[in-house]
Amino acid sequence: MSSFRIPIGPFNFEVTSTLASVAQQFAYIYHNYPALKDSDFIDFHTEILAPVGLRNFIKPNVQFQFDHHHIPFKPLPKAQGYAMLEWGMNWCIAANAHQYLVLHSAVISKQGKSIIMPAPPGSGKSTLCAAMAYNGWQLLSDELGLVNRNIETIPCTRPINLKNDSIDILKKLAPSARFSQKAHDTQKGTVALLEPPKTSIDQMFEKSVPKAIVFPKYVANSDCLVTPISDANSLQQIIDNSFNYHVLGLEGFELATKLIKQCKSFHLEYSQFGEANDALEEIINEH
Repeated sequence: MSSFRIPIGPFNFEVTSTLASVAQQFAYIYHNYPALKDSDFIDFHTEILAPVGLRNFIKPNVQFQFDHHHIPFKPLPKAQGYAMLEWGMNWCIAANAHQYLVLHSAVISKQGKSIIMPAPPGSGKSTLCAAMAYNGWQLLSDELGLVNRNIETIPCTRPINLKNDSIDILKKLAPSARFSQKAHDTQKGTVALLEPPKTSIDQMFEKSVPKAIVFPKYVANSDCLVTPISDANSLQQIIDNSFNYHVLGLEGFELATKLIKQCKSFHLEYSQFGEANDALEEIINEH
């Protein structure tokens, strides 16, 4: 059994695995993260448990466990163990970190100013986020946008979840970066995890001020198009892409409306990373 204790922005995780392949991939991808002391408080205890007995040989699967006894998901095939761990870590934060408004969003920043990029699955959010992170932007998150009561974005800097063709695209764009093994035939297709740039890991305790909300959409062979959208439209999309708006109730509404008032909102249609980068640079510098 292997165990790791690391900080992820404001959260401390303990990750334990009885599966050697999961432990090896975790150590490989998280090699730049600092280790916690034994005396440090742990927010989330997580485990990936390998099958025992005959189940280890006949359609072997793995189980994600939280806080030593809670099992929130059905088992997955053994080959998807590391991907399951990453998804489970996302769930820990989204289901419990109600001191924040938690958005299904990528977040990137420069010079203390951040852009929140909420989007449903399939929009190209994580691919764009990864490309920007390896082009000089700080990665706060590719999946979980955390907004505190002071309307600041809080880093939750973790490996970027890439799917299908995006994996090979980013391997060409960031050839020296570390990728996990591909997990095939998941509910999301083929997935792999890309390590964050070390500079983003080193900055994962630094808050930033959100200046823009950008709803990205990849459209093959399209020109880069930035379209301003109304506060009402943006608010509805923020609500639709929030994990805990319904849990926070009135506080969630107040946080979301304050965020909208502080930011300008845009829809971004893109096909080329260079054009998207120029558009995001212009947005953050102007606003």
